[in-house]
Amino acid sequence: MQHRGEIVERAIRKSGYPISQIARKLGKSRRWMYLMFDNSQVDIESIISIGKIIHHDFSNEIRELSAINTSSFLEPETKYNKQTKEYWKNKYLRLLENYNELLKKTNPKKE
Repeated sequence: MQHRGEIVERAIRKSGYPISQIARKLGKSRRWMYLMFDNSQVDIESIISIGKIIHHDFSNEIRELSAINTSSFLEPETKYNKQTKEYWKNKYLRLLENYNELLKKTNPKKE
């Protein structure tokens, strides 16, 4: 029988994420996290949520997850993930300028 709590604990410790930070993101306490580590039957939803936070796919370790497509839960790698804040700010400003120009063309003021 798999001990889900131990599997999750190993993955968390290997990831380097602080337990208190994971607990905060889950809306739980650190105490809840330690109790979960001792629980052999951690619910699948909690495991998936923790996997999202620490960017870990538990489907290789937990049999019940192998039937679920967990790759859809992880953040996809796209070319947009690497863009800086400055890039997005400039893109937004260009879009606003283009929108304002379009408004001027379609709704000229009658003077």
